[in-house]
Amino acid sequence: MKVDYHLHLEEGPYSLSWLDRTNQALNHFSPLEEKPHTRGWLKKGMERLAARLERGAYDASWLDLYLLEAKRKGLKEVGIVDHLYRFKESRAYFEKNLDLSDSDVGTKQQVWLNQVMTESMGDFVRSIHEAKPRWAQQGVTLRLGLEADYFSGSEAELKGLIEKYEWDFVIGSVHYMYGWGFDNPDTQNRFHHYNLVDLYKDFFAEVEKAIRSNIFQFVAHLDNLKVFNYRPDEAFLVPHYERIAKALVETDTATEINAGLYYRYPVKEMCPSPAFLDILVNAGVCFTTSSDSHFPDDIGSFIEQNTQTLLEKGVKEIATFKEGRRVMRGIGEGVCTTR
Repeated sequence: MKVDYHLHLEEGPYSLSWLDRTNQALNHFSPLEEKPHTRGWLKKGMERLAARLERGAYDASWLDLYLLEAKRKGLKEVGIVDHLYRFKESRAYFEKNLDLSDSDVGTKQQVWLNQVMTESMGDFVRSIHEAKPRWAQQGVTLRLGLEADYFSGSEAELKGLIEKYEWDFVIGSVHYMYGWGFDNPDTQNRFHHYNLVDLYKDFFAEVEKAIRSNIFQFVAHLDNLKVFNYRPDEAFLVPHYERIAKALVETDTATEINAGLYYRYPVKEMCPSPAFLDILVNAGVCFTTSSDSHFPDDIGSFIEQNTQTLLEKGVKEIATFKEGRRVMRGIGEGVCTTR
């Protein structure tokens, strides 16, 4: 059974590169008839992009492109999430935890937050609920999720945001250290300010706190700090891998094989790394699979490969989610257990 349980809809910042990438996605499904790079081609493309922008992030026709690609790639269940930072309701939470000072990093993050925090949580929830019957008629189960950035010490505020709606699953993730968004290309020079062994130690301590908070159905991309290839010798990281595996097992929290860093970022490696994955599998951690797609043509990317990887390592079940419960399904077929 192939599932993709971590993918996103339209997301800013709304730049010219975003327009170009959106155009690529639209061409994947409906190539323009005009010859490329002619005036007619450009006019048609601009009209199509203007309509896409006008309809908004949660437009049904955009959402159903994900369905079309899911069917092409043989996915049976899809969990669509949006980042918590997309929602205006979360502003106080992020203003408390991000570096938004007048420093170089803080100024860039101020600009970024205002660019991406444009949507309403309620609009997102309604769009997914409305799409579920349409998707079911086409043979694909659609689930509603949220990817929530975890900050230790702000668990109560985070729970208050999550509890506004009923989710099929909530993903916990760590994208920030010391208030700095380490996966932002515009701020990656910050890696040079830290001893990498110490930075990774603090990072995995934060990931472990996220796991032990018992807020999340699964915790995403466990080693995404490696995003720009700033990493120490992996031998230094093995004790951290083992502690994360122990925390996942003790809290009965799942994780994922996430392909996003493999095909979208300089590190070109799955999360978790091969060595980390072996430790997690040997500890008996539960897995789901995800593309971490942000465009409809990328849904399902490397899901088949990563499902096969799990099978080869002796994993027989894949984690799916419904109404806040984990449902373990045989990778071959059928429901196995519900937790």
